[in-house]
This record gives sequence, structure tokens and C-alpha cells, in this order.
Amino acid sequence: MFGINKLFKKNNSDRTRLYEVLEAYKSGVFPVGIEREWVENYTQCHDGITLALQIPFAVKSVNSCLTDYLTKQLGQSVKLTIDVKLPDVHKYKAVKHILLVASGKGGVGKSTTAAFLAQALSAEGGRVGILDADIYGPSIPTIFGVRDAKPTSKDNKTLNPIIKDEISIQSIGFLVPAENATVWRGPMASQALNQLLNETEWGELDYLIVDMPPGTGDIQLTMTQKVPASGALIVTTPQDLALADAQKGIAMFNQVNLPTLGLIENMSHFLCGHCGEKNHIFGQHGGADLASRHGVPLIAEVPLDINIRETSEQGENILTASTEQAANYVACAQLVGSILHYQTQSTSTVDIVITDD
Repeated sequence: MFGINKLFKKNNSDRTRLYEVLEAYKSGVFPVGIEREWVENYTQCHDGITLALQIPFAVKSVNSCLTDYLTKQLGQSVKLTIDVKLPDVHKYKAVKHILLVASGKGGVGKSTTAAFLAQALSAEGGRVGILDADIYGPSIPTIFGVRDAKPTSKDNKTLNPIIKDEISIQSIGFLVPAENATVWRGPMASQALNQLLNETEWGELDYLIVDMPPGTGDIQLTMTQKVPASGALIVTTPQDLALADAQKGIAMFNQVNLPTLGLIENMSHFLCGHCGEKNHIFGQHGGADLASRHGVPLIAEVPLDINIRETSEQGENILTASTEQAANYVACAQLVGSILHYQTQSTSTVDIVITDD
């Protein structure tokens, strides 16, 4: 009996030590450490520790660095598995988070960012969909390499999304020939967007990324009025003109009480192919200054890189086509997932307020 009690105390001591080490692991993605309730299974053996975590946001690829950290801190081998499972709280139908990716002006890489962010969130363990809300200039079908795809319907009432890389995709580009111009007034475009959103069989999704059109017009108001979005990401370049329009985008989301989760500075710099030096073609520190001024995080500074352009034009997955640039989008996805999770912990709903201004 004494031996059993001793073993029991040792196991409790080992588990307590593990919890302490997990809670001490701090990073931008885990600002308060790894929480105890995320430990799904723990086994202490003579040859080391087997640990299973269930984390409530998309962050699978931290496995390697977290394993190294635990091994070093605990002084023994650690076999770690990470499962991603978001809480069953749905914002819209069976969708847990709707994330608007917006920009004040066109040409800053918003659609490319939205598509690659969706790919990264999926690779990190999330169930992801993307809605192309740019009715006048849909580019998501091209970026995903499904330009010629046509949605099907089971009941002639709802559309099945196109599936690529395990991501559910919907766009007006699947329904209108690419060579045709979409000459619609604002209310018609808003109605078309409503139909695309509401009449698509999205299924169970953790994250629905909405690629917004540039600007602050009818479609933006439609999305903020009628869709329970979790927040918005603003994409800009460091150029003064882009920053001025990004400022308007942030102001618009503030006006409707939708949180701006952060800012992504695209084409932040160019790395010289000969010397490796950073060249700030469009200016420097613009994104950081704007983010600081509005009290929002600067999520990423993505360089101007030919691999990003070629990957988006060829319809390839950035995570397999350009491992060099994939890290930017993976880090962005992890941080966005983390922000959405901790925001949900602190507030249950976002009130939408439309003023007469």
C-alpha cells in the first residue's frame, strides 16, 4: 500500500509539473500559455511522456516547437499530438467564425491574402470556406485554380460549393462568364451576395473567410448589417495612398461596431535576390504606424515576392508551392485563430449599429 501511495503522489507531482510548464509557455499565439483543460490525454512511461492536446483554434504546426520546449523543460522525451476542435458555438448556421478580409483600395493583394489565409487555416486544422464577395471583380476562382468549375445543386434551391484543398469555395465567378462585365447597381450586387451566402450549402465550418470588394460601399454595409461576423482584417501596402484608404476601412468597421482584428501589410518590402537586403519600395513603417494609431495588431508584413504572384496566377496552394513564403501565411493564420478565440472568451456577441451618417 505504501508503494502505491508513493507512485500516486509521484504521478500527481509529474502531472502538476507538466501543467506548470504548459502554462508557462507564452507566445503571441498563446498569450496566457497552454490551458489545463486543453490536455486531452497524458501518459507517463519509463521512456517518456505521451501527451495529447485539443486546442480550440487552428494551430497544428506548433507541434514541433512545443515538443522541443516540453522536452527541454521536463528533461525527458515527449511525444505530442495536437487536435484542433473549436467550441460548438455557431455565428451563422453551422459556421463558427465569419472573418471579413477588406481593403480601402484595390490592388493591394487582398484577394490573394484571403485565399492564402484560408489555405493556411485549413492546413492548421480548421474546417474552412471562402466566399468571394467581390461581385464586380471576382478573383478567388482564379487564385484557387477552379476558374472553369460550375456549382451543382441537389434540390435546385441551394448550391454546393466548389471544393479545392479541402476548402469550400463560392463566387459569382462560377455563375457569370469571366469575359462578361457585371454591370449591376449596388442593391442588385448586394442581393446577389446575399444569395451566394445564404443559398450555399456550407456545411460545418470553423472559419468562413469573406473576400470583400475594395472600398466602403453597399456590399460592405450589407455584410456588416446582415452577417454576424466575428471581425475584419484590413489589408494594405505601406504606400501613403493605400494607408489613407485603409484608414477609411478601419473607420467604417468602427462605425458599425465590428472589431478590426488586425492589419496585414502586403508588399511590405522586396528582398534583393543578390544581397538579400530589404528594399522598401512602397515606403516603410506605414502599416505599423496605422496599426499603432488604432490600437490593433500588425498581423504580418508580407514581402513583395514573385512566388506569391506566380502561385496565385497558377491556382496553386501557397503552402506547397512556396515553402519560403508559406511561413508568413501560417503565422498569420495562427495569430488570427488565436485572436478570434480569445476575443470570443471575452465577449459573447458583437452588436451591429448603423447610423444615419
